[in-house]
Amino acid sequence: MSLLVARRVGNLISVRYARLLSTHTTLLTKENFDYDLVVIGGGSGGLACAKEAVQFGAKVAVLDFVKPSPRGTKWGLGGTCVNVGCIPKKLMHQASLLGEAIHDAQPYGWKFAEPESVKHDWATLTESVQNHIKSVNWVTRVDLRDKKVEYVNGLGYFKDAHNVVAVMKNQTEKVLSAKNVVIAVGGRPRYPNIPGAMEYGITSDDIFSLPNEPGKTLVVGAGYIGLECAGFLKGFGYDATVMVRSILLRGFDQQMATMVGDAMVEKGVKFLHKTQPQSVEKQADGRLLVKYRSDDGTEGSDVYDTVLFAIGRTACTGDLKLDQAGVVTAEGGKSDKLDVDSFETTNVPNIFAVGDVLYKRPELTPVAIHAGRLLARRLFNNQDDIMDYTDVATTIFSPLEYGCVGMSEENAEAKFGKDNIEVYHAYYKPTEFFVPQKSVRYCYLKAVALLEGDQKVLGLHFLGPVAGEIIQGFAAALKSGLTMKILKNTVGIHPTVAEEFTRLLITKSSGLDPTPATCCS
Repeated sequence: MSLLVARRVGNLISVRYARLLSTHTTLLTKENFDYDLVVIGGGSGGLACAKEAVQFGAKVAVLDFVKPSPRGTKWGLGGTCVNVGCIPKKLMHQASLLGEAIHDAQPYGWKFAEPESVKHDWATLTESVQNHIKSVNWVTRVDLRDKKVEYVNGLGYFKDAHNVVAVMKNQTEKVLSAKNVVIAVGGRPRYPNIPGAMEYGITSDDIFSLPNEPGKTLVVGAGYIGLECAGFLKGFGYDATVMVRSILLRGFDQQMATMVGDAMVEKGVKFLHKTQPQSVEKQADGRLLVKYRSDDGTEGSDVYDTVLFAIGRTACTGDLKLDQAGVVTAEGGKSDKLDVDSFETTNVPNIFAVGDVLYKRPELTPVAIHAGRLLARRLFNNQDDIMDYTDVATTIFSPLEYGCVGMSEENAEAKFGKDNIEVYHAYYKPTEFFVPQKSVRYCYLKAVALLEGDQKVLGLHFLGPVAGEIIQGFAAALKSGLTMKILKNTVGIHPTVAEEFTRLLITKSSGLDPTPATCCS
């Protein structure tokens, strides 16, 4: 592709990318490389990129190796999502909801001899979850084999920009030369630097296969992982406490985050706000004594059966020997994450990165998958579509789920000014909640929109049942330029909770009560 052609493409392809495309994307050239593409990391993004690339004739290898957690937990091919993330989390969330549904069923006419005696069995759940995960691990390996992607069960590092070394289980090394390399190593949970944390604590790497019942659990951290874990543990009947250093769900709409927390309190989850752990000590009876300190200097302690740290994740770039390939991490090398351009290219032209290893990008499985596929198409099929990291929908699978897409109210105010946006909001009553008389106190939604014209929708937020299923459909509408005029003229499906977005009429600025009087008029 000439530079003149690249310019005529307009904004879609930069001159830099045109050079990169002409130099690095010709398939199966006579250059002396073993592979057209080597992917370091067998998670969602890396696998998606690899499988997409082979469809266009590329010769591809995927390296994947899981270091055991400090507790000794390890898993198979597939990355965080399949093994210790989205999939087991959703299954445990579902298990928790089913327990609640058993009690909801009684007013609907379902009879149980002794409903109070219905108990959850942790061992049965973890066995079922792990059996499913192992089946996915197997299917993933078979899929790679069928698609002619070479799977190397080794820990990868760079010898130079075109040579990747795989350290095998027996500590032998295998060198793979590659025209292009994709870094998709993801991240692992962090531990706080306090006595006893790593020795006695666990993380999301361990909870889904924990051999013993969690019992009374302290969850340190109030991001989505911490809240989700505390939520399903409480649903199983365990005592669950969340220790919050600063705020809940940093980066999310804070009105919604507060309501998520309040809804969890209503379910029985406890919170220790503005508090940090100081130490974890194992007692003679095997239980864990946690000492903590609040921001006001107040000190306290309590005893738990399990301490789960969910304070953030660290990108797995430390073992890659990036310097030998000339790759510099973000913030001038200070960060563990990688800064890439619009084409997922690092500072080295033939080395790319996708997924949770990226700096200031959404750490979500579908994001990694889509970015990986688009990268493969650009490298090996002369396509030019780039990943759009804006307006990505997501859901917190807390007991009362929170789904959102687009801008938070705070971010919209910061960008456009408070006087230039309008917020439509409402409380609502799910029909399914009426008969068992479940609390509707925190069933709430809002749309953040521009004030002018047809009022372009900037963000949608929903707190309630099946939030993920609801927000996914509205995400496509928002990315297509949804306005409040369109939303108000959309006829809802009745009775559903999704239709509540089409019934949004009351604005915050009006000061009117957003609580509905009736469901059908």
